[in-house]
Amino acid sequence: MNSKPYDLNEMTDKCTAFKVPLTELVSRKKRIQRELQAAGIPALLIIQRVDLFYFSGTSQNSFLFMPAEGEPLLMVRKYYPRAREESFLPNIVQINSIRDMNDFIYDFYGSVPAVMGLELDVLPVNSFLFYQQLFPGSRLMDGSGLILKVRSRKSAWEIDQMEKTAELTMKVFLYMKQIISPGMSEVELAVEAEAFARRHGHAGKLRVRDFQTEGYFWHVLGGKSGGMVGLLDAPASGMGTSPAFPCGAGFRAIGKGEPVMADLATALNGFHLDETRMLAMEWMPESARRASEAAIEIHNRLIERLAPGMRSDDLFDFSIKLARDLGYEENYLGPPGHKVQFVAHGIGHEMIEPPFIAAGRKDIFEPGMTLALEPKFLFPGEFTAGIESVVLVTEDGSRLISKAPVDIFIC
Repeated sequence: MNSKPYDLNEMTDKCTAFKVPLTELVSRKKRIQRELQAAGIPALLIIQRVDLFYFSGTSQNSFLFMPAEGEPLLMVRKYYPRAREESFLPNIVQINSIRDMNDFIYDFYGSVPAVMGLELDVLPVNSFLFYQQLFPGSRLMDGSGLILKVRSRKSAWEIDQMEKTAELTMKVFLYMKQIISPGMSEVELAVEAEAFARRHGHAGKLRVRDFQTEGYFWHVLGGKSGGMVGLLDAPASGMGTSPAFPCGAGFRAIGKGEPVMADLATALNGFHLDETRMLAMEWMPESARRASEAAIEIHNRLIERLAPGMRSDDLFDFSIKLARDLGYEENYLGPPGHKVQFVAHGIGHEMIEPPFIAAGRKDIFEPGMTLALEPKFLFPGEFTAGIESVVLVTEDGSRLISKAPVDIFIC
């Protein structure tokens, strides 16, 4: 066997070609510190991998102590050389054990705060109990809301990164349009699409904060498979490959004229896009075409209406009215009794994050917020029709970040 040893320097160069600029880290630090000061919380201990990357520029096995005033301290368990290379933070130290953190914080700042915020929305109970023992003199409280609030407004640099991810997703859709052929199974089309995406930079993993939700790339559902989504009596062939993983593409073959919903998510350098387009080979049945066009109409009208100061539930109610006016209220967002209560979710460093366009939500939209807007219709036993694009709230309205044509793809 002919092989050569790994060149660690070469590997590190490849891994660190992308870096979060120092200006971004400084801006994020200032914004979270303003939130901490307003909330009267002396410090955060940031542990969750995505938040750690957001505030430090590295996702190595580390812990970031973020005081309400002063400079943060990044404590790295492993791998310290890579964390040092990836992060522009000035204060980075190596620790041999989590149990050393209390002493490091005390030595660096002169004290350990009496109150400390943690990401209690995702921290397991056993881990929380461990940190309580680790910091016996501190009261631990939830700081996740402040973190998500800061992350919800994207900078110009972040928007630029998301637009690069959008270019990747557009290429994937166009590739699917080229390769789809009669008799190809949903899984075959999905696998080819994911392989193409991986070759062009897709991370292969989607980050989702909710522990019961799994990020999944290849929702490719043809005809009746799409019409079975969410229905209790649906066979496994239309809802993933087995009952143990009942989502995404199945083994069912796709035929000419069959409406195919391709709901794809990609991640490039930590920035996510979540998009849906409808495809069909040669032609699409009139019922599916009209429903797809109705989804596009709702999609476009919501983008026209979305602007700073608008409230989440008002936009959701507006979308319900549009569906009713178009004659699709019964099938909008699912069949009766199984409807979801949102039409858009925030997106960025994670697949689903604030804000939302949802029933009963009072989120107020601000410039820099990004949402995956997804009006969809489900026709039980027949098909699903819809569209999903990522949208940016601007200073005076909103615009698409997604670059895939807002259209039905006839292949």
